[in-house]
Amino acid sequence: MPGMKALLAQAAELAALLKARRQTVAVAESSTGGLISAALLAVPGASAYYLGGGVIYTPRARHRLLGLRREDVRGLTSASEPYAALLAETVRRQFSATWGISETGASGPTGNPYGDAAGHSCFAVAGTSVVARTLETGRPERFDNMLAFAAAALALLAEQVAAQD
Repeated sequence: MPGMKALLAQAAELAALLKARRQTVAVAESSTGGLISAALLAVPGASAYYLGGGVIYTPRARHRLLGLRREDVRGLTSASEPYAALLAETVRRQFSATWGISETGASGPTGNPYGDAAGHSCFAVAGTSVVARTLETGRPERFDNMLAFAAAALALLAEQVAAQD
């Protein structure tokens, strides 16, 4: 599976950077289904930088795993940059991590109830500040989108970690 191998290689580079800087990460992901965490945890020595995370796929998971209530997300659409930013900052704070990373979107083959087409993802990284981005693959293939979303989120984290020089 070439896409998964590329994701694992990307995570290994990021892991080396996090370990060298003695920094930690916590993850709140949705439509990637755990691929961000899996890629980070596949690297030997992950306990040096990975503090924990969860797949926040439903409002119940959001409440139970992150402690976010309805009023905390009122006015936010789940597959949006503001929502991704909230998740990243919340998971960073809850785990007392250097970095929080989040992802939320529509993997496919169809869109989500909020009007986003398959291939839509918003992801964010929280550290000293919060940066969020959107990716539109334009494809309906679920697993391909999941891989693309995870890779984009990890790339944003790597970019933010490297920018701290």
